[in-house]
Parts: sequence; structure tokens; C-alpha cells
Amino acid sequence: MGKHRNPSSFLRTIAFVATFGGILFGYDTGVINGALPYMSGKDQLNLTPVTEGLVTSTLLFGAAFGAVFGGQLSDRYGRRKNLLYLAVLFFLATLGCTLAPNVTAMVICRILLGLAVGAASVIVPAFLAEMAPANQRGRMVTMQDLMVVTGQLLAYIFNAILGNTMGDDAGVWRYMLVIATLPAVFLWFGMLIVPESPRWLASKGKMGDALRVLQRVREENQVKSEFSEIQTAVSEESGKKQATLKELAVPWVRRIVFLGIGISIVQQITGVNSIMYYGTEILKNSGFNTEGALIANIANGIVSVLAVFVGIWLLGKFGRRPMLLTGLIGTTTSLLLIGIFSSILEGSPALPFVVLSLTVTFLAFQQGAISPVTWLMLSEIFPLRLRGLGMGVSVFCLWIVNFLIGLLFPVLLAHIGLSTTFFIFTALGILAIAFVKKYLPETKGRTLEQLEHYFRTYGEQDPRIDTIREAK
Repeated sequence: MGKHRNPSSFLRTIAFVATFGGILFGYDTGVINGALPYMSGKDQLNLTPVTEGLVTSTLLFGAAFGAVFGGQLSDRYGRRKNLLYLAVLFFLATLGCTLAPNVTAMVICRILLGLAVGAASVIVPAFLAEMAPANQRGRMVTMQDLMVVTGQLLAYIFNAILGNTMGDDAGVWRYMLVIATLPAVFLWFGMLIVPESPRWLASKGKMGDALRVLQRVREENQVKSEFSEIQTAVSEESGKKQATLKELAVPWVRRIVFLGIGISIVQQITGVNSIMYYGTEILKNSGFNTEGALIANIANGIVSVLAVFVGIWLLGKFGRRPMLLTGLIGTTTSLLLIGIFSSILEGSPALPFVVLSLTVTFLAFQQGAISPVTWLMLSEIFPLRLRGLGMGVSVFCLWIVNFLIGLLFPVLLAHIGLSTTFFIFTALGILAIAFVKKYLPETKGRTLEQLEHYFRTYGEQDPRIDTIREAK
């Protein structure tokens, strides 16, 4: 291919194609929300609260390992090549879930699908962060989050349409699942026209290729200075081997990984995925029937998508740290109110509508602030040589917490009820606010190479991570 004449347009194309990994991530995690009531039937998979949690959460268990291995494989073989392989895995695992004859087969296929979801959750943000100029990185990386919630919204819409038009067919859940093969096909064909990350190419000594990619995705006046920064960063890393877990022995690296793990856990203990995976069950528990809950759940998806648009705009105006704190305060308050009203309005016809309005409010704060900041900061804080490994370890922890919530939520709902379950999430939200207030640095407005310099310099000079916030 020749040099592209419109770098901004080409960047948008790259982001659109790569983030189809996000649509798959969103659809495959969101579709279970509406499929469970039908999948649980006696003439289908005959699920109990425990096996319901298992079918939902095994995808997340697989995603934890997909994040670790996907990050390392992308460091070794490239972001683009791995996304091509993931498109194939998404397609085959989705077909396996669709055709699963029993719980065992479903669990195995959900684990395989999880490997693809977890790897995509690491590789796509890293790829976009490395492709984007510093002043557009926030907007471009958070496109991944937008596509995730778009995928979830599409899942809710198709669930509602199929559930209300084909609800008499006990196997309707299979139609819900198979739709995810379509974006997998698009991702594979789309990645054929997308170039590799210039930073990854430079890290492998392919400086000429890196420069050619930069010339296609940057304005002419940006290419020279950014290429120089990349060369300097690669030069400082030259002679060093592939990053391994032994790197954690280095104090400044250990602090970044600690921060990455902390951000990942904070994003999950809000309880967001209890709503994204079990929203239909929550609404049924509060008083809706199955068909009504499927339709009402679309509101959660619509608000999530709109909130991400707002979040992308806010990232250009405000810092990462104040956005995350504001988001956590909003979600924790919403969870507290769900717990209170679920108790005092139990059995009331108003309860389902109160719960729906509060889940919508919760998702506005979660998807408008917490989720965009989480994925953006995870893609920013790790240096080039450690980016795949660091994001892999951090996102592994994210998915393990996600797995535990997905596994335990239906059991908690069945044994201690809606109100007490959400009080537990409220307490976890308070802990998350305390962590962010104490440890989170500000990364807005710096190139990836400048961030690496700050973490190296200040991380070794001062044991408190939050001093980086003050660095100029």
C-alpha cells in the first residue's frame, strides 16, 4: 500500500476495525443476560443457580488467562497478527456455544470464548494506544469501551426481539448466541487492511516499517518528533530480553503493576457486571416478567452507550483521576439506594421501576467515567517492553474478580436476596474510592514515552506512587 493521504481518516478506520474486538467482547458477555432464562429450561440445559453462575462465569475465567497469554503473545508476535487469530477463535467458540448439547460442552466452549475475550481486552487497547497521537489517545482508546457497550446493547436488543417473537421456542437462546459470528468475520477481514503498531515494529528493530506506518497515521509535522521519541525509548530497552514476571523484582515496575492491578479490581468491585450479565434476572427478581425484563434491560444498554459518548467528551476536558473518583461516588450511591429500596419496597409494584431507574443511574456513572478511565489508564501506564505483560497481569486480576462476581452473584441473590447483595457491593465501592484517592496518578497530556520516564524517575526516587501526580 502507498502512503495514506489522510492520516486522521485512516486512524479512524484502524480504530473502527480493531474495536470490533470490543463488539465481540461486549456481545459475548452481554448475550448471556437474556439467554439464561431460556437456557435454564428443563428441556434445555436445566440450569440451577450454581450451574447458571458456572455457565456465565467460565467465560470470565477463560478471559483471565486469555489476558495473560494474549498480552505476552502480542509482545512477541505483534498486535495485528494476534487479532487475526482471535477473530478465528471468536468464530469457532461461538459456534461451539450455539450447538452445545449439555452444560459440560457449554462450559468448555465458554472457556474458549473467554480466552478470546480476555486477549482482546488487552491487545485492542494497547494497539490503539500505540497507534494514537498523545492528544487523541484518550478518545481513541475509549472507542474500545464504546464498542464493548455497543456490543452489549446489541445483545440486549436481539435478546428482546428474539425473546418476544420466538419465546415459545425453548431453543431461542441458540439464535441469540450465533449472531456473534458476524462481527468475528468482519474483524478478520478488517484486520487484513490494518497495519501493525509502529511501536511494536520499532521494538523488533523494524525501524523502516515503523516510520512508514507513522507516516500513514500522523501529520507530516508530527512524524519526526514522535519517531525520535520511539527510537530513544527502544534504544534504552535495547539488549534487554522479553519481559517476564521476574521484572516485578524491579521496584518501579512493581509499583506500576500494583497500580494496574488496583485499577482493574476497582473497575470490577463496583458490581457492574452483576448488572450487565444478570440485569434480566435482577429485573425479574424485582417484579418484571421475563419478556418485560428483556425489554426493560435495553434501557441499561442504551444508557451505557450514551454514557460512553459523554465519557469520551469528558476525557478531553478533565483528568483521569477526578473522573474516576466522581464515577465511583455515583455508582456506590446508586448501589446503596438499590439495597435500601429493595428492602423497604419489597413486593411493591413500584419496586421494579425504582430498581430499573437506579441501575440506569449506576451505568451512567460506570460507563461514563469508571470504565473509560480504567481501560485508558491500563493502556498508558506500562512501558513499551512491559506493555503486554503488565496489561496481561492487570487484566488477569480484573477477569478473576469478574469471574468470582459472575459465579457468586446468582447464588447470593438466591440465598441472601437483592438488598443484602447490593449492600455488599456498596461496601466494596467505598474501599475502591479510598484506593483511588490514595494511589491513582494523573496521566493526561503526556506521551507514552514521557509517562515511562516519569514512572522510572519518580518511582525509584519516592516510594509513594501518587507523587507522579505532581511531576512536571
